[in-house]
Amino acid sequence: MELKLNRPICFFDLETTGIDVAKDRIVEIAILKVFPNGNKESKTWLVNPTIPIPPQSTAVHGITNEKVANEPTFTQLSSQIYSMIKDSDLAGFNSDRFDIPLLAEELLRADVDFDMKNRVSVDVQTIFHKKEERTLSAAYKFYCNQTLENAHSAEADTNATFEILKAQLERYDDLDNDMKSLSEFTTRKKSVDFAGFIALNDKGQEIFTFGKHKGALVDDVLEKEPGYFGWIQNAEFPLYTKKVLTAIKLRKLNTK
Repeated sequence: MELKLNRPICFFDLETTGIDVAKDRIVEIAILKVFPNGNKESKTWLVNPTIPIPPQSTAVHGITNEKVANEPTFTQLSSQIYSMIKDSDLAGFNSDRFDIPLLAEELLRADVDFDMKNRVSVDVQTIFHKKEERTLSAAYKFYCNQTLENAHSAEADTNATFEILKAQLERYDDLDNDMKSLSEFTTRKKSVDFAGFIALNDKGQEIFTFGKHKGALVDDVLEKEPGYFGWIQNAEFPLYTKKVLTAIKLRKLNTK
């Protein structure tokens, strides 16, 4: 089954220095861009993360400090990467919770004003977990009846994810071959920022999901405790969370 697309969609996978979205860095990124006419374009980059790669991360993906020492940094690659994804929806395996948030941090750190306002995301892992509860390798075996060679290679994982989504659409009649519907199906919660520090309540209002103001309206907190905004901006929160909070504050100021 081929995907029904109204615009391109970029499947992508990251290998990183670790799993902290705010602090860790990309060491490899693979993107498979699929166009509505069925054409495909793929790129894979090794990336110098500018920080040491811990041995436990190298044990997962096999990328050493020496291997990336002479590779470009993400900032040097950012214009190429953004050019490839800027007109596209995004898809990946666990991408909503990890790959997209970390990619957003890297792009913002490189002064690329990235957001998800005019695109949707499809997390293939969520479809898999809602339907079968397995890992990427097991998903590839289950849906495609193939063994995933070179697991934790960004390129192999990216191509496997693309093939899995097509097989999922073949298998499940209740899944619509439409990116907006798949995005809604794979959305776990109504987060405003990628990291989930700000979410929407049942009335569609922004609320904090952590700390002493957990469950409180963001607008109310900014009104009653303006210093909370400054604390978040100066603390080690993801850059995208800070960007979202700034936009909420500016919106509030503009409506006064």
